[in-house]
Amino acid sequence: MMDLGLEQQQRQLAGLILQGFDDYRARFRKITMGARARFENAAWAEAQAAAAERINLYEKAVSRVVAFLHESGYLQGVGVAGWPQVKGFYTNLLDGRTDYELAETFFNSIYCRLFKHLGLSNEGMFIHSSRHLDSVRTGIPIINTYYLEDGLVRLIDEILDDQAFSLPWENKRRDIRNIVKHLEAHAPESIWRSIQAKVEVLNSVFYRNKAAYLVGRVLASGQSLPFVLAILNNEQGAIYIDTLMLDRDDVSILFSFTRSYFMVDVPVPSEYVRFLNALLPGKNLAELYSCIGFFKHGKTEFYREYLRHLQRSDDQFVIAPGVKGMVMSVFTLPSYPVVFKIIKDKFAPPKEVSKAIVKEKYELVKRHDRVGRMADTQEFSNFILPRERVSQELLDELLEVAPSCLTLTESEVVIHHLYTERRMTPLNLYLQDCSESQLLEVLDEYGNALKQLAAANIFAGDMLLKNFGVTRHGRVVFYDYDEISYLTEVNFRYIPEPTYPEQELSGEPWYSVGPMDVFPEEFPRFLFVDSRVRQLFTKMHGELFDAGYWQSIQQAIKQGQVVDVFPYRKRKRFSRTEAEAESVTVS
Repeated sequence: MMDLGLEQQQRQLAGLILQGFDDYRARFRKITMGARARFENAAWAEAQAAAAERINLYEKAVSRVVAFLHESGYLQGVGVAGWPQVKGFYTNLLDGRTDYELAETFFNSIYCRLFKHLGLSNEGMFIHSSRHLDSVRTGIPIINTYYLEDGLVRLIDEILDDQAFSLPWENKRRDIRNIVKHLEAHAPESIWRSIQAKVEVLNSVFYRNKAAYLVGRVLASGQSLPFVLAILNNEQGAIYIDTLMLDRDDVSILFSFTRSYFMVDVPVPSEYVRFLNALLPGKNLAELYSCIGFFKHGKTEFYREYLRHLQRSDDQFVIAPGVKGMVMSVFTLPSYPVVFKIIKDKFAPPKEVSKAIVKEKYELVKRHDRVGRMADTQEFSNFILPRERVSQELLDELLEVAPSCLTLTESEVVIHHLYTERRMTPLNLYLQDCSESQLLEVLDEYGNALKQLAAANIFAGDMLLKNFGVTRHGRVVFYDYDEISYLTEVNFRYIPEPTYPEQELSGEPWYSVGPMDVFPEEFPRFLFVDSRVRQLFTKMHGELFDAGYWQSIQQAIKQGQVVDVFPYRKRKRFSRTEAEAESVTVS
């Protein structure tokens, strides 16, 4: 029979962990709720700082709770063997909560920090949730519904009127006209002409970077379409509709794993995720939780899906296709759209970074604005692969390049530290098989990726094509971070003219080169072996080979400018002219 004193101690432990979680949630919500004011005040630098601060909250909260538990003595006598009882008390405390799944993940984080990720089991932590995602039905309204019966113009007018922005609309009549014309041009007639049509809009605004988004869907005639309005601040005291997204691919890109997390207040996370999942059925729960800011729970959902996939598949983990990296060993499970990355024990020359520096680079990307051009990652400790599922070639590779990172048992390969990332087609491989039109598109995408990273104060460092991937939407994304740096830390230079001919013929540079010196004139021959591809890229983005171009961006960043990077094509932005504004009558 359990000792009463120990039982009370375990009960108190559960309560203290939940108190720590509640404190984290309060801090998280405070930052999130400030997004509207930052948007209306065009406080873009503050918005970037708030996004990074909110990401940092989680680890700080876990550290505070763990430190308190150690200092207070509540852990004394309660080891791994006693943790199932703590979990039981904690589970009971979650009854009636609308954020139970996030609280379970926080409990897991405390457990892993206390016990160094050892002895992981569903008895002592929430490997599997204590509840089903659909179990929370609070009755708290999360959507506003608008009906077409009074006409399309009135419907759009009501949607815009219901938004509680303190700034006025720059030209509401024009915005409504643009939305109506877009619907008529791009939505099936059976939807926007149906008297039964309705639009459901989530009643929380999604904020990110310099934009606000109204996220919803159109329902009619058994069909469903996304309905997402992008709202911008003209920085002169008014707001306007920049575009309407009706295409699922466009909305999927908006919610991409390559973008920063939204600031959005979600009183019932599971219900918001359920709505988004219906809107974007191609997105898994891990991506959806992450994109609304709960990246730690996204990690939990990723691991659960990984375990489910192992059960329903039988293929082997293999070395990922592409050129092997000098810093990372990368492998994949062909039936699973993810790559797994391990830092090697030793790096081949000319790499001079350390493991600690590589980890810092990945942390930098996690906290920085990824502008749709850097893949999000999840970091794991003691990640377990079934040994029978690991190909011998991969096992030999890992034992050769990263033996300190592995523990082998008869049935498991335990990886002490790894990153997971969405699998993409390496750009260098994509170029080998693409059509002429795809070649032109992807080269333009590559140039845009470099420019948008620069606008976000990021310099890729190693810009070789093998370090970029192509997504299923054809977007080019950077995913190799060991040489990444802030753009403002780089010294972009022109190559000095030689003082006499022999210098130019020499295999060695005739000028000094500092550790942060970069010479864009050298990019063409390093990046493109194929002279035709080089010429095509130069026509599109030749300014990238000019040191002055990079210096001008550095200057803009240092002056505090936050450059616009839109998560949709420029051609999809609405006109802001007055022409045809009178063609729509707003009653």
